[in-house]
Amino acid sequence: MAKKIISQVDVKGKRVFIRCDFNVPLDANQKITDDNRITASLPTIKHVLDHGGRAILASHLGRPKGQASPEMSLKPVAERLSELLGQTVALAPDCVGAEVQSMVDGLSDGQAILLENVRFHKAETDNDPDFCQQLASLADMYCLDAFGTAHRAHASTEGVARLLPTAVAGFLIEKELKFLGDTLEAPSRPFAAILGGAKVSSKIDVITNLAQKVDMLFIGGGMTYTFYKAMGYNVGTSLLEEETVPKAKELVEMLKGMDQLEFFLPTDATICENFDGSTEIKSVTSDQIPDGWMGLDIGPETLKLFKEKLATAKTIVWNGPV
Repeated sequence: MAKKIISQVDVKGKRVFIRCDFNVPLDANQKITDDNRITASLPTIKHVLDHGGRAILASHLGRPKGQASPEMSLKPVAERLSELLGQTVALAPDCVGAEVQSMVDGLSDGQAILLENVRFHKAETDNDPDFCQQLASLADMYCLDAFGTAHRAHASTEGVARLLPTAVAGFLIEKELKFLGDTLEAPSRPFAAILGGAKVSSKIDVITNLAQKVDMLFIGGGMTYTFYKAMGYNVGTSLLEEETVPKAKELVEMLKGMDQLEFFLPTDATICENFDGSTEIKSVTSDQIPDGWMGLDIGPETLKLFKEKLATAKTIVWNGPV
């Protein structure tokens, strides 16, 4: 593949900044309820440690919006990593600063440290140059292994990679890119794509690209209502990207005009008046969402249709929740 992988570089004695995706679910007692995202990065982390490198682990957790929050601390992750790696993984009090630098300088070959939640700093999501430089000063090389956030141009996912002399992909990224690449290049057909999530604006390029490759394209999730609005439907108080409506209209016209493509938008919606679950929940056809009601997601008729069509698919790519 076209990406340089962590196994292709010498990490012995090097401080390796590894951007992981440790955005794990926590219960009310700050206990991890699913550690799959942690275990997914273990091969990369262990490779660095086993080959004499020093692992500087970075991640976000939740959406603290630039403010330190005890509820979104990576402390539970550090504890779980210590168990899984069989060594103490210290949690730094921050991700930048003199104390963090001192802790990193104290690492020996084969040891790891976890930086505190990078999103405790607004500069992370802003990809602030000074913040990028502070993160980069901690390490000798960069490794991206956070597939779930690799598309975001944040400081720890993009900015640091430009500043360090060596930047490579981890084994999780390698696996995902190889799988996705092979799937898109030579899929078993019929080939279907399911696209959900909240924002049409973030999926325009994905939709346009996949439409050229798949036999069936399914739209669901929160972005459905921007498409409904583009088709002239009332969407009540549903999630809506008003500024993206014209582009959504263009996309619908393009997709419906592609002879080789079966394009499916939800035919009905599950709706309610208040999102807190205190009011009636019912289903209506796509063009019958009343004023004051919001669409939650696809309705039962759509579910039935999607299931029937997807049962014929030999390959399915799914991006974003429905």
